[in-house]
Amino acid sequence: MSASGLAAAFSLAATSPTPAPSVVPDVDVTPGVVGFVMIAAVAVLTILLVIDMSRRIRRTRYRAEIRERLEAEARGETLDDGGADGGRDRWNSDDGPSIGPGPDLR
Repeated sequence: MSASGLAAAFSLAATSPTPAPSVVPDVDVTPGVVGFVMIAAVAVLTILLVIDMSRRIRRTRYRAEIRERLEAEARGETLDDGGADGGRDRWNSDDGPSIGPGPDLR
């Protein structure tokens, strides 16, 4: 290799490479109105799904409580809905988990 070829190779290696220009400018890459509408729709659907799920869970819990009360009545037991104990019955006793006062069955 000659001195001029060596100098040319050294000068090419010493220069820092510049990044290639991007094909799409950054200004044109936005979600736009369609992206906003889609995200808003997902948010609304998520909220509606949570509301529906909480209704279904509450309804299932009430149905189970009513079923247990009907079975207790069939066995001859009675459960108070209120009275001297302030509405506390076996569903809200201190020896078990509390699930709330329950539905009004009158």
